[in-house]
Amino acid sequence: MTRVTKEDVLAALARVIDPDTSLDVVSSGLVQGVIARDGHVGFSLEVSPDQGRAREPLRKACEDAVRRVPGVLTVTAVLTAHRDAPATPATNHHEGHSHAAQDHPQPGRTQGAQAQGTLHLPGIKAIVAVASGKGGVGKSTVAVNLALGLASLGRKVGLLDADIYGPSVPRMMGIRGKPEANGKKLIPMENWGIKTMSIGFLVEEDTPMIWRGPMVQSALTQMLVDVEWGELDVLIVDMPPGTGDAQLTMAQRVPLTGAVVVSTPQEIALIDARKGFAMFEKTHVPVFGIIENMAYFISPGSGEKSYIFGQGGARAMAAKLGCDFLGEVPLHMSVRETSDNGRPIVATEPGSEEARIFIQIAGRVAAHIDAALGAGARKAPLFVTED
Repeated sequence: MTRVTKEDVLAALARVIDPDTSLDVVSSGLVQGVIARDGHVGFSLEVSPDQGRAREPLRKACEDAVRRVPGVLTVTAVLTAHRDAPATPATNHHEGHSHAAQDHPQPGRTQGAQAQGTLHLPGIKAIVAVASGKGGVGKSTVAVNLALGLASLGRKVGLLDADIYGPSVPRMMGIRGKPEANGKKLIPMENWGIKTMSIGFLVEEDTPMIWRGPMVQSALTQMLVDVEWGELDVLIVDMPPGTGDAQLTMAQRVPLTGAVVVSTPQEIALIDARKGFAMFEKTHVPVFGIIENMAYFISPGSGEKSYIFGQGGARAMAAKLGCDFLGEVPLHMSVRETSDNGRPIVATEPGSEEARIFIQIAGRVAAHIDAALGAGARKAPLFVTED
């Protein structure tokens, strides 16, 4: 395959003339953040914030010019207004690939869909986000084993690693290599029976992602719509931690069937988990429930449970918020080791107590999915309480 370099991309863009200035987009300084790796190209065009929609034809012309370069497989071109855009909530909403400021829509799925357009993902029956209010709570470990748990229940499952800045799913799933392209779409990588896509397949593991917000959002969109997912019963989305612009865009544009919030028991993590719950509530995404990760440690010698980070915090929060408590996942060496080694515990040790817990949680999530699909997409949350 022909190797595409940054210089190849810039040379192609230098042939695109900006009709407003009669200069090419490179010499006029519009092109920023060019990345070219293994045939996958990304860049941004910096424009004035009041020009977003009007500059869409220029963005498209640049994208088409780069796509004609031999060896290019995919192109991510976005408009940004970072140099001049005011820091107001209005800049968190986009029209297509534009980062232009718009009227000030309030958070909510209906308004988000009107402003941005809900993505259409034919063949995928349900999409479930696995989220956390902060990093370091084991969200990706839960997402991977939840996906495998659903697969063990007979579901056709896909897994999207939407954590652009810290993609860990390739390592946890034991997948190496680069995805191949089928025409204009990427073929998801696969292991343990799970179709998987991650930005981590396209960059080296230790390469920092320094993309700006609009490029991140565009990359997430492309990993959803420009991937040949095929027929899936459920797509698990490992969301970025926190409640920023990328997370809000995913919640508003992706037709999520529901969400699962992951937390650890200590209060500092629960505070952030409540923020994650509130984000989904404001965007009208049903929260299926809360999973408490690292809930307790079992002593290898005595088998005694030690509640290192406190006890019952996530269960109490679920009861207070009126959502399901999906289960407790212990802090166990085998879960950590299998995740680090690319051999997830649900896939490699399905008979273990830790895997059994994940499979039980997957069963509860599956019940929520079935109820949500039976009741119609994106209606009010299903509330289930445990005795």
